[in-house]
Amino acid sequence: MRITIIYDNETSKKDLIPDWGFACLVEAYDKTILFDTGAKGAILLGNMKTLNIDPESIEIVVISHAHWDHTGGLADFLKENSNVSLYIPSSYSIPPDSAREIITVKEPMEICEGIFSTGELQGSEQVPYGGEIEQSLVVNTDKGQVVISGCSHPGVKNILEAASTYGKIHALIGGLHGFNEFKLLKGIPVVCATHCTQFKAKIKSLYPDTYTEGGAGLIIDI
Repeated sequence: MRITIIYDNETSKKDLIPDWGFACLVEAYDKTILFDTGAKGAILLGNMKTLNIDPESIEIVVISHAHWDHTGGLADFLKENSNVSLYIPSSYSIPPDSAREIITVKEPMEICEGIFSTGELQGSEQVPYGGEIEQSLVVNTDKGQVVISGCSHPGVKNILEAASTYGKIHALIGGLHGFNEFKLLKGIPVVCATHCTQFKAKIKSLYPDTYTEGGAGLIIDI
């Protein structure tokens, strides 16, 4: 499988635009999935063009949660390609005619062969930036489960526990916000903290052999 970060606070390529938000392209099982859409449609579509990603090639869109920095580019994307299956948390409302198919996600579910949603998760107030409802994406590979998070509002522990029902965790990619239970990352072969993650430097210092710098334009092949 391949993950291409399209939208992030930083870039790994000079010709891409950084901005607060997150979006990535997931290619697995002959499916092309857009996970989140960043904050601004112009930046999302502009970075996609620079990365030679055709909006019409995308078959599925998954929105992690309702915050503007993950949904802001959705309307502009759907103007380019509304012929998609759109998976949104039940806590997020959207016009019913905006996509070919809208699937409301509450419980864990299989999106397609080998690709799953954790279902809506909600962290406690003890979790840094917790309390918000969010779903994460889980992709089954021959190396283990690849977990893609938007902001990890429910808490990384909750997300990893939900994802581990599908198998051993191989990778964690995405925003981790104020996550500081660093020992949870021990034994995970690939960690790429993006977007809102506060303690990137700390995670990198603790796990230099497994940590990957994020940024728009980064491609992770697993």
